[in-house]
Amino acid sequence: MEHALKKIIIILVLSAVIFSDSRISYSKENFPIKIAVEFTDHAASAYTAKRKGWFSEEGVNPEFYSYVTGMSLAAALGRGDIQAAYICLLPAINARANAGVGVKIVAGTHKHGYALAVNPEKVKTVKDLEKPDVRIGSVQKGGPVDALLLKTIEKYGLDRIKILNKVQRINPAMQIMAVRMGKLDASFNPEHWPAMAEEEGFKILLTSQEVWPRMQGSVLIVKEELIKNNPEIVRKLVRITEKATNWIKKNPEEAAHVMASELQAAGDQIFPIETAKTVANLTIKPATLIKSMSRLEYTTDIDPKTIQEAIDFAAKQEYIRNSFYAGDILDLRFLNEK
Repeated sequence: MEHALKKIIIILVLSAVIFSDSRISYSKENFPIKIAVEFTDHAASAYTAKRKGWFSEEGVNPEFYSYVTGMSLAAALGRGDIQAAYICLLPAINARANAGVGVKIVAGTHKHGYALAVNPEKVKTVKDLEKPDVRIGSVQKGGPVDALLLKTIEKYGLDRIKILNKVQRINPAMQIMAVRMGKLDASFNPEHWPAMAEEEGFKILLTSQEVWPRMQGSVLIVKEELIKNNPEIVRKLVRITEKATNWIKKNPEEAAHVMASELQAAGDQIFPIETAKTVANLTIKPATLIKSMSRLEYTTDIDPKTIQEAIDFAAKQEYIRNSFYAGDILDLRFLNEK
């Protein structure tokens, strides 16, 4: 009896060791994950980490999907297979509030990164935007670029109806093509696109720093089920993002070269697909990105007050039906571990 009991104990111990080893082995495997990213230097931390191999080093095996705007990315979050995204804050808020997508913000990626570029021969002051012959481009409603437009109208006392009635709602790449063809005089866009407009002879008239001083740019979001089922993967994503962000700040010129290469490569595969053809005609130069990225503050820090401010603004502008508590979309436990 005693001998049999010892055999049972040995078997149980060996089973525990084997089970434990199998878990350790599993944790070292590449965890597959699908990540959506914006086709801008807003997502520099994601593109940089991809190029540097830092996802693989952490045992994460991401498949990336690039979207030309945060709003098109937000629409794609309804897909069940997208588990994380590097996305502008307002589209993330929109996805949770309007589409009911269960996402949490786990880190920031940058602050600011939006600007108004103009034809200096036709637009010398912000007030000139009201002129009937000044053609204005902006991306679709509900996102941070539209917010920049509305904040500009409010700050400078412009005629809201006069301005909004003539705004052409076209995506960033198409705006650059319109600028190149002489069909736009003013372009509200997320970086890196304003820097590309500068290449065409436009000038930066104002930036988000001037009209929304505390503006949170983009964030890293994950699906709630990923936090629940694989919190260690979320922890790794935050750690990778922090590592890439610190590297970008210390190596701005090299980061710009990395981004130029990554964006050019991703341009053939961005969504919506028809936009890829337009992007193929646009060369993204490192020098352009150096200028563009200097206008962003790359940081993973998040201030809940600025998130609440953005939520309340979204509700006021009817981007979302009702305001809600910022804590409902924030989960900063992994960021606070750093």
